[in-house]
Amino acid sequence: MTPEFLARLHARAMQHQAPWVANDFKDLLAQESTFLVHPPVAASGAAQQLKGFALGRIVLDEAELLTLATDPDVRRQGVGRACLAAFEAGAARRGAARAFLEVAVTNAPAIALYRSAGWRENGRRKDYYKVADARIDAVLMTKPLNPA
Repeated sequence: MTPEFLARLHARAMQHQAPWVANDFKDLLAQESTFLVHPPVAASGAAQQLKGFALGRIVLDEAELLTLATDPDVRRQGVGRACLAAFEAGAARRGAARAFLEVAVTNAPAIALYRSAGWRENGRRKDYYKVADARIDAVLMTKPLNPA
């Protein structure tokens, strides 16, 4: 999966914040602490069939979900939930005991997904995201993990 492919999918998926560009993905993926996960895809043409991914990083025993992107064409079909589960499992395998994330307060579908997966709100960051000419608060969420 190339940074360019990830950036294109991210741009299609992001409706509540600015999408990342290929260099953002390239820089993050070059870091040893960063990991990319996605649901299983068919063997042939896997990159073209990938419909979602999660990108995270591990620092000591904590995991941060940096971004989760799902192609709008497959929303509400379990792809986001599968990406989130893959992130949680991957973080636990890497020794994380707890995970955290930030999500735009306006992103009700993502907040509902995280809550249904056991994530709990534990704070807010005022004016964290800039979208067009507006500033949007971030909801901070956390979840304990069971390291493998």
